[in-house]
Amino acid sequence: MALCLMFGVAGMARADQMPVLTLTFKQGGTFEPVRPTVPAGKFKLVLVNESKEPVEFESLPLRKEKVLGPGVSSSVVITISRPGEYPFFDDFHQNVKGVLVVTEKK
Repeated sequence: MALCLMFGVAGMARADQMPVLTLTFKQGGTFEPVRPTVPAGKFKLVLVNESKEPVEFESLPLRKEKVLGPGVSSSVVITISRPGEYPFFDDFHQNVKGVLVVTEKK
């Protein structure tokens, strides 16, 4: 059991070192930042809905979608091995679009 605890703590330490990117949905169907940047690899995307209506983070190339109610925060862990630009949008406000920019791993 001690060995399991030791490996569990080591796993948590690695998760804490994972890059964290926050995407905030604002009132009126906008979000910030519009072009977030992360290094290739595994990262945590924190989604914060500051608006008074539901929003949805959706990205077809990333195969991710997450619906958030008003005032709700959530997160997803994403792994991207290839640098590039990955578009995303709010499915409830389809004219509002962004691009996740993935750079070479450092």
